[in-house]
Amino acid sequence: MIENHTQHSNRKIMAIVVVAALGYFVDIYDLVLFGVIKAESLKQIMIGTSPALQAATGKFLFNMQMIGMLIGGVIWGVLGDKRGRLQVLFGSILLYSLANIANAFVSDISTYAVIRIIAGIGLAGELGAGITLVSEMMSKEKRGYGTMIIVTFGALGAVFASLVGSKGDYFSQIIFNLTNVQLASWQVAYIIGGLMGFTLLFLRIGTIEPHYFKAIKSKNEIKKGSFKLIFSSKTNRIKYVHCILIGIPIWFIIGLIIMNSKDDFGPWVGLKNIENGTAVMYTYIGLSFGDLISGLLSQVLKSRKKVVFLYLSFTAILTLVFLFFGKGMTATTYYFFCFLLGTGTGYWAIFVTIAAEQFGTNIRSTAANTIPNFVRGSVNVIMLLFSLLLASQLSVGISAFFIGAFFIGLAFYSLSQLKETFGKELDYIEEQTTK
Repeated sequence: MIENHTQHSNRKIMAIVVVAALGYFVDIYDLVLFGVIKAESLKQIMIGTSPALQAATGKFLFNMQMIGMLIGGVIWGVLGDKRGRLQVLFGSILLYSLANIANAFVSDISTYAVIRIIAGIGLAGELGAGITLVSEMMSKEKRGYGTMIIVTFGALGAVFASLVGSKGDYFSQIIFNLTNVQLASWQVAYIIGGLMGFTLLFLRIGTIEPHYFKAIKSKNEIKKGSFKLIFSSKTNRIKYVHCILIGIPIWFIIGLIIMNSKDDFGPWVGLKNIENGTAVMYTYIGLSFGDLISGLLSQVLKSRKKVVFLYLSFTAILTLVFLFFGKGMTATTYYFFCFLLGTGTGYWAIFVTIAAEQFGTNIRSTAANTIPNFVRGSVNVIMLLFSLLLASQLSVGISAFFIGAFFIGLAFYSLSQLKETFGKELDYIEEQTTK
């Protein structure tokens, strides 16, 4: 009887892991898709405008998406602690699926921007909810494997986005043959993302809330989903900021260098034929590989911090080599560097696990949702700094070096200040304090 119960419980845990992994796959697909198809979509929407204006508009729209993720991180995080992790998972998937479908039919930049904000709000909830669910459902010794599976598989969504973006004409022809409706390849790519999200909603049926949350859900005396519980405690405030800072180098690489390969960093090393979609694809293949290795290493070493330190060191070295010794490289070498840089940022799985493990059950979703989305949102700050440095007549490489050195340095310091969380018991609540 006990054995049957254990098997039943294990199946439910695996179902949660699968749903969370697929959710993150669709999340990354949409997050990366805009970078892959922005040039094509803006060329069609902004007919007659200069490539420079289209490139600037693309950066603006990407920033709008990141702002949406900042807003969504707060909304979904609080709701996850107040209403439940599964409701957030459902709501976030529904919202970004609808936004994807709507994106396929935009005809002006204002509408495009609004829908990218809405999509960003939707995207902000999935990862944090999934990580919180898995962290609370699995044993403290093995939950690292669960988050590893989620992030490793989810990262492949970027690869799929790149493939769909490059093969959009093929899918568009299929739709035309079936419906006699002619759609551009970028429109088809958005529709595919929306349909994947709607399919995922059906897979959510039968999943359950973790017992940690169910135990406190009806207890009104326990304050849940409150930023006050994070910022009223000096210890929690410091932990929260440090968690954000250790993740920012990941999006320094992805959001600055990789997403701007075509306009800035390809030309910096002497290449004019670099495509963002291809650069993103190889980066996320590397990131998926890096997440797999980092997850396994953390279980072997029984340490999150040691693994993050190794990956930060690898990222720092690769960034220096790329920026200062990359001149004259071939396109093949450039894409190989994208793979290596992606591998170096493959501590995302460990980073989000650390964030979830730092806080009690009543504010865990708030922290686990807002921290990674604030990291993603840091792209806005990074891009602003990059623009200011370029405006001061510094080169692309030197500007990126200063930004990278600053944030990677902060990440090393923050990592040194956080306590090890491997094997930490998560069944506890945070009490309001002024200490």
